[in-house]
Amino acid sequence: MNAIQKKDNGECCPEFSIEKWDEKTFDWNKKPFIKSSVPAIFHVPFFKKLGKKITQMMQKAEDAHSISENKEDILLLFNDPHPFRSDMYLSVDDEVAKARNVHLSGEFMTKVFDGHPKDMPKYIKKMNIYLESQHKKAKDYYVHYAYCPKCAKSKGHNYMVLFAEV
Repeated sequence: MNAIQKKDNGECCPEFSIEKWDEKTFDWNKKPFIKSSVPAIFHVPFFKKLGKKITQMMQKAEDAHSISENKEDILLLFNDPHPFRSDMYLSVDDEVAKARNVHLSGEFMTKVFDGHPKDMPKYIKKMNIYLESQHKKAKDYYVHYAYCPKCAKSKGHNYMVLFAEV
């Protein structure tokens, strides 16, 4: 089964472990990702293009044998550098041919939230309070959605890991 195929129960996303991601610190030194972008309207990506782009990214990584065998370790980070564009970063094990290869370096602190993406400003405020308690300040934010919309609905949770680059 490849990373984009559905499990026998119809769900495609692995079970999410809050403990693995909540209030953790990751020090990345040139962590490899492949990057793609989708158009957005005021930070809301065009969903028709989003699914296609994610599928293309996953396929390129799988074809290059550069995607983690452990689905729980795969990160798809979203960053909105502009109200009309969303950037996506898919974690990979190594360079991927015919993809935009990038590396992220730095200290990243995380916090897990369960709710609707429209509440992201509220989650960022809570993250900033957490960062202040750790004497840190965010330079940028990335978000990883633990479940696709279909799996979030079936599991009854819409977990998001907010990564703050500090």
